[in-house]
Amino acid sequence: MNASKILSTPLPTLVRNLVVVLGDQLAANSSALEGFDATQDVVWMAEVAEESTHVWSAKQRTAAFLSAMRHFAQHLQAQGLPLVYTRLDDDGNLGTLAQQLSQAIALLKPAGLLMTAPGDWRVLQSLRAVAAEHRLPLEVRDDTHFFSTVRDFAAHAKGRKQLRLEYWYRELRHKHGILIDGKEPVGGQWNFDADNRESFGKAGPQNVPPPTRFAPDATTLEVITLVNTRFADHPGTLHSFGWPVTRTHALVALQTFIDQRLPLFGQFEDAMWSGEAWLYHSHLSCALNLKLLNPREVVQAAESAYRAGTAPLAAVEGFIRQILGWREYVRGIYWTQMPGYLERNALDAQAELPAWYWTGDTDMACLKDAITQTLEHGYAHHIQRLMVTGLYALLLGVKPQAVHAWYLSVYVDAVEWVELPNTLGMSQFGDGGLMASKPYVASGKYIQRMGNHCKGCKYDPAQSTGAQACPYTTLYWDFLNRHEVLLKKNPRMAMQLKNLARLDTSARDAITAQAQAHRVAQLPATHTGAGA
Repeated sequence: MNASKILSTPLPTLVRNLVVVLGDQLAANSSALEGFDATQDVVWMAEVAEESTHVWSAKQRTAAFLSAMRHFAQHLQAQGLPLVYTRLDDDGNLGTLAQQLSQAIALLKPAGLLMTAPGDWRVLQSLRAVAAEHRLPLEVRDDTHFFSTVRDFAAHAKGRKQLRLEYWYRELRHKHGILIDGKEPVGGQWNFDADNRESFGKAGPQNVPPPTRFAPDATTLEVITLVNTRFADHPGTLHSFGWPVTRTHALVALQTFIDQRLPLFGQFEDAMWSGEAWLYHSHLSCALNLKLLNPREVVQAAESAYRAGTAPLAAVEGFIRQILGWREYVRGIYWTQMPGYLERNALDAQAELPAWYWTGDTDMACLKDAITQTLEHGYAHHIQRLMVTGLYALLLGVKPQAVHAWYLSVYVDAVEWVELPNTLGMSQFGDGGLMASKPYVASGKYIQRMGNHCKGCKYDPAQSTGAQACPYTTLYWDFLNRHEVLLKKNPRMAMQLKNLARLDTSARDAITAQAQAHRVAQLPATHTGAGA
């Protein structure tokens, strides 16, 4: 076997199970490790270029995965578990998970393969094919990291005409006794959105706690050098890298959020401000999706803060809904709808993604800020994703698969099970309403209301035509006009269509012309590396 820089000694002579651990399965209590016998089982891990090139993975994302994997391998070594680990820069690295696993099987001759269910349909099919090629049994265990199983969600969905987060969320609240007093929700209601989602006002955010960042250790510095060398032409930079890549650091990040940010999280969860990347968000999704944190401990910490009186109910409920509700919901959507879900395009959007999504080189202030921040940190909060970068792509008519490839590429927390439904379903309405009850569309006035970007922008969100017309506003009215027949079937769009009806033919024609001119100006070129 190729020499690996992280390789335990000694390996069993006869291998019962080759236990596959993927880069987003870095939990010591992973289901794959249950019943592990160091006298006859071996853990297998591999860094491969394919996972950074099947989409044009940004440097921050690749570095987060590789560093976390190496730290987890060190943990397994310290526990004395037999481990075969191939680094990206090892001589003879074959470049794909399938090829590396096939090589390991040929050399170790295990009786079987065992793994926790992956978070990516593509990876599952690839590893199943390897097992079949070698005529080995492959045991795929439930991912016990989650509150629910895919079977639970499928049972919930069966017979329902519509799938909606709220009902699934309430079911899980009851089942797990979270924010429940007796049989009723704490505070007498399930949802406290009415008490949340304020803007910062003219004064802007005040006394925001600094983000919890971690100085790279020797392992992470080695990864940073590798990524900058191997993936030099990939998007983004690594000079600011500070994500938690160990269990210890992830727990520090969790506690710091609970103590410093959670109390104001709900109030300002939808607010934006130029140059302010972090605000009151948790920044825990990367650690959660790598499995360095368990959602149970995250939810428990938030609920305990409410019970202790250190965080208001509205903030705590809003945060828990994202973890217990939305996160479990999108996973259920993904695994019950794949593989066909990836190809859905209910609005028949066919435009290419503008090239400046990979650079931030645009004169639209909100987009420039969100994309620049994304490339610098591998992070943007949910409103920047949904109502800035995602909204623009939806209004422009970008093919949802191209938007999906971008989101999967640039964010450190992007694993396909969570990213694809959020992008194709929630953001781009590509599933026609399976996941969300309506297209999340708005004019530039929404962005003006939730932040300060419009103040320094050359465009006016109140104008839909003319030299100063905000592209969001132009494209918003154009979107409603283009999809009016389809949208009339959705009662939640009635008010927006009523406003559209007030525009006469000449106004609509002028908007259509301006929208088309804007498309022509934005779309002539795309980056050839995107989605490669």
